[in-house]
Amino acid sequence: VQLVESGGGLVQPGGSLTLSCAASGSTLDAHAMGWFRQAPGNEREGVSCINRSDGSTNYADSVKGRFAISRDNAKNTQYLQMDSLKFEDTALYYCAAGQPALSALRLPSMYYYWGQGTQVTVSS
Repeated sequence: VQLVESGGGLVQPGGSLTLSCAASGSTLDAHAMGWFRQAPGNEREGVSCINRSDGSTNYADSVKGRFAISRDNAKNTQYLQMDSLKFEDTALYYCAAGQPALSALRLPSMYYYWGQGTQVTVSS
């Protein structure tokens, strides 16, 4: 299984970016897909996840109302629409697939397929 992210880049505060994550190979054993980010010196944190079956979503408080996760099961692709970007959103963003418990939907250790990451830099 390979996950490939795209769509990162440099954006001004208040701007928008859409990240994509294309999966190749079978990820049928993973019922959830998620987005994570890691800034230098920080631990990897869960940003958002989506259930592949019912489309239910979960967001970190820091991105609620600004980010939106979606998926296209036919294309085996997930997306992260990021609006109203802030300086503190700057990080390397990873997509992942796994089987998180309901109590740990955005816990990185619950995910076992990972992409290489795409850099998002918010700067004026």
